[in-house]
Amino acid sequence: MPPDAIEILDRATVYRGYFRIDRYRLRHRTFAGGWTGEMIREVFERGHAVAVLLYDPERDQVVLIEQFRIGAHAAGRNAWLLEIVAGVVNTGESPEEVALRETREETGCTATAPIHICDYFPSPGVSSESIGLFCARVDAGTAGGIHGLAHEQEDIRTVIMSSDDAIALLDQGTLDNSAIIIALGWLARTRDRLRTAWPDGPARAMSAC
Repeated sequence: MPPDAIEILDRATVYRGYFRIDRYRLRHRTFAGGWTGEMIREVFERGHAVAVLLYDPERDQVVLIEQFRIGAHAAGRNAWLLEIVAGVVNTGESPEEVALRETREETGCTATAPIHICDYFPSPGVSSESIGLFCARVDAGTAGGIHGLAHEQEDIRTVIMSSDDAIALLDQGTLDNSAIIIALGWLARTRDRLRTAWPDGPARAMSAC
């Protein structure tokens, strides 16, 4: 679609709390060449985030986390989810810096040589949030325990498992959040190369998801 394919008729912030909600009144061009009717859409604004799969190529293990999620509880599901490390990008931070910072905060591990997997929108129909997805190298032998920032009420348990076991959870359909599903699918396709030679330098990217 051309740059002028969207006409914003009005935009207003209708809620501002822990997150923000903006209400748009708009219309956009159609594939047939005309315009839609006027519509109202609310957009959930929470900034942009980074998620990082922590992998130990020598042990062929992944370091995952488990923590409480209110959204899963509200949906009637188990509120404690198995996830990969993730966090919001603060002003002035690069995605790589967020990946390394969040790894320290949520697992106590030191991550190195982050590989960019892809960027994606987890819920573009209602939210502007994008996720920068990475894989970073860790020593799984140093992982374990409970972590997180006390002032953010974080209670995060470290979970270490073999890559085979993690990928088996993916294949069984038991994982229920997008970042870990995409990251483990990528790992299943690339871990042989990671174990042979971890890429480094400015062009450290391997097969987009």
